[in-house]
Amino acid sequence: MNDTLSNLLEGFEHHLGNPHDDDNTFSFSRSATLDRAERFPDDICRQLNSWGLQRYYVPRALGGELTTFEAPFHLIRTVARRDLTVAIGHGKTFLGGVCAWIVDPTDKITGLARKVIEGHPVSWGLTERDHGSDLLAGDVRAQEAPGGYRITGEKWLINNATRGRISTVLARSTPAGGARGFDVFLVDKEELPETAYHCLPKVHTHGIRGADISGIRFEAAEVDRGCLLGTPGQGLETVLKSLQLTRTLCSSLSLGAGDHALRLAVRFAQERSLYGRSLLELPRARAVLLDAYADHLLGEALALVGARSIHALTGEMSVTSAVVKYLVPSRTDTMIGTLARFLGARSQLLDVFAEGRFQKVQRDHRIVGIFDGNSLVNLSALINEFPTLARKSGRAPDAAALDGLFDLRRPPPPFDAARLSLISRHGSSLLRELPSSVGRLTDLATSRPALLPVAELARRVRVRTDALRSEMAAHRPVRAAVAPRSFRVAEEISLCFAASAAIGLWLAHHEQAESGPAGSLWHDAHWLHAALNRVLTGLGIPATPAPAGDQALLHTLITQCEDGWSLSLTPHRVAEGLVS
Repeated sequence: MNDTLSNLLEGFEHHLGNPHDDDNTFSFSRSATLDRAERFPDDICRQLNSWGLQRYYVPRALGGELTTFEAPFHLIRTVARRDLTVAIGHGKTFLGGVCAWIVDPTDKITGLARKVIEGHPVSWGLTERDHGSDLLAGDVRAQEAPGGYRITGEKWLINNATRGRISTVLARSTPAGGARGFDVFLVDKEELPETAYHCLPKVHTHGIRGADISGIRFEAAEVDRGCLLGTPGQGLETVLKSLQLTRTLCSSLSLGAGDHALRLAVRFAQERSLYGRSLLELPRARAVLLDAYADHLLGEALALVGARSIHALTGEMSVTSAVVKYLVPSRTDTMIGTLARFLGARSQLLDVFAEGRFQKVQRDHRIVGIFDGNSLVNLSALINEFPTLARKSGRAPDAAALDGLFDLRRPPPPFDAARLSLISRHGSSLLRELPSSVGRLTDLATSRPALLPVAELARRVRVRTDALRSEMAAHRPVRAAVAPRSFRVAEEISLCFAASAAIGLWLAHHEQAESGPAGSLWHDAHWLHAALNRVLTGLGIPATPAPAGDQALLHTLITQCEDGWSLSLTPHRVAEGLVS
């Protein structure tokens, strides 16, 4: 992380204040109270707006502060580590606006940008009660009318459907529908008569209880022609391209939740004893924390590379976003579940340990893997890419793009929405780079014997990746049900993709990072060894113990928790560690 971004995040943390201070607006205790009452965190969202978080949802060309998607990624992650309900409720405005930012600007889009900056919530009207993720089956219709369109139908379940002043609505614009039969419209409630819409009741949810999860029904709501985003018939394409960005940035929610859960698990281990010994002294307890931390760092490496790929490898985001959205939330869910078993009953009780925060973060996080495409949707998207991934596997990777991708000290190139593509025509640069990265790591190990074990782990990943390429090459698209093995191949190639991201990140940063605040993680590739072990375990390949690395990881995890750092490969000070 570069100094500019680190300073931005520390300033944001300082504005929010120590979450352990009950008098602060955005405290853990206040979030717990709001959750139990199922109340939306209005005061907290106003505090976020007073700092200007919403400005990072809007491109600078439209008056906002968004120049790199790393900024909203890290800012939303910062909010999510305190309370996922707040992150999802406030961050939905970012998701709702994305469709407008990737098409040619118009006066309506400029007006939307201004309203977002002013603090007006935006919702994204995609799903419908009877169709879920099947966007092509959508029944909400937009019929041409004098000067514009009439929109009729119901969108449900929609985040901020009631609170949001503006919705970006996907509607069927030709009776037959199809790939060119849908459009996206900006619908501003304040420009409609009260009879043209009504908001549906809030749905009571298991997690994110305070969020506005509801719906909206339009009754011949008339919007002018300027409310159409992009060219006619482009709506579905615009949504699918927008999802490549939103799915990638959803990983920030998982990383924030993982940070929260890990801190609670460390606190529990420090406070509890068994057989007269601290839990931290027991090998099994240490192993649970180490595996969780390694999963968290692997997810972070993948998510960081994913967020920068939006700029550096834009045309490959159909692959990258599917991998990130599948892998990071699903592994974080598993990690939190494992930590829940570690905490035992205290993970579910409200008034016994940490104000019941663990059961809240566990409940809240389950939604992350569902919205913007669930695991099945993302694995299916990846399966559709198999032929190209295999066919382009011998293509030379773009060295310049990869240098810019992995070097976190350098700002990524400007984002060019025109480079987004529904299918990656060149496969995956990350997968093509893996043999070269493994070779560089192996060469480095010849002069640094401590790296030999991690180089061997990387070699095993490469061998499995080669085998998976052969399976992908043999895959043939079918209209009938996809074979179960194809989904397993998609799961495994996602793990290999994450491994490539992690190796590339370590190679680009280890020299600088070894002298930084997380230096013990980077020294002798300790975090990379742990991350690759988790990848190999997921692939069904035996892991290799690393006692020195485990000790370094556990020490860093505890230090980051106690000294007020984010749980990260590139940590910054959190509010608990900032001097007032």
